[in-house]
Amino acid sequence: MPTSFNESVIEEFRANEGKVGGPFEGGDLLLLTTTGARSGAERTTPLGYVRHGELLLLVGSNLGAPHHPGWYHNLLAHPVVRVETGTRTFQALAVPAEGARRDELFAHAVRSAPGYADYQARTERVLPVVVLERAEPDGWEGPGEVRTLADKVMEVHTWLRGQLRHVRAEADAHFAGRAAHRGPGEPPAPGLGLQIRQRCLAFCQALEFHHTSEDGHLFPGIARHHPHLGDTFVRLLDEHRTVGRIQAALVNLLADIAIAEPHRFRAELSAMEEELNAHLDYEEETLLPLLADVPWPPVPPSNAAPDGGSGAAGEDTAR
Repeated sequence: MPTSFNESVIEEFRANEGKVGGPFEGGDLLLLTTTGARSGAERTTPLGYVRHGELLLLVGSNLGAPHHPGWYHNLLAHPVVRVETGTRTFQALAVPAEGARRDELFAHAVRSAPGYADYQARTERVLPVVVLERAEPDGWEGPGEVRTLADKVMEVHTWLRGQLRHVRAEADAHFAGRAAHRGPGEPPAPGLGLQIRQRCLAFCQALEFHHTSEDGHLFPGIARHHPHLGDTFVRLLDEHRTVGRIQAALVNLLADIAIAEPHRFRAELSAMEEELNAHLDYEEETLLPLLADVPWPPVPPSNAAPDGGSGAAGEDTAR
């Protein structure tokens, strides 16, 4: 089967620490891996990017075509993406800029790469500008080096708590901007709708994946070795259903932020935060002591154990 142009660029990029020839030679290029909006499958696309201070910017030019590129639709559905630049690979939160901020960032992109102005001139759609934020929020204080499954659980929990703080900070910024927008002649309120939406969607999808993994794999594996904790896992499963309802309520709450009364909104958000954090606290109190000696990443079973066995003695806990 012939190799596509994108596939050949991806292979060259990974084989040469991010350096490629042809039309991309000498330019800033990254690999963006998104999750398909419909298929759920991973899609990797080589894309030019622009630096703006510490930020990485993508422009959804699609060479000036009338429709947004597929990767843009994917990141709207699944905001957490994987980014490869040179030899570095990291997760990022993809946040489309809005309003005046989008215009400012697009102007910066055009100064760095004038071809974007030509692409904009070819189409009536406004070319989206996407900011790639490192997935670890500001003030990230993870567990350091992740060596055990307990460390991994804490890493996920710390990220989730950080995203909740970001949602609150951005909601506060939205209300401050709305209060400053008094009427005609006043500067418009900052566009934070997409930013808050992406943050909330990333949080909810990560939390759902975390709980699905726990319910389907982690809890049953631990329960086999600790049958006396049966009541604990019943409670955790029940809490997961409650958290699912809170997730739905959070999505609905943020969907109405444009017309929400600030005091009531903050009170409802605080109640959700309190309940979600209480659940994470209980998981940590219950699970971390049991997972402290389970290696992470999982240790693959050897094909030929020294004693002639299968080498899979620790397989249940390592998966």
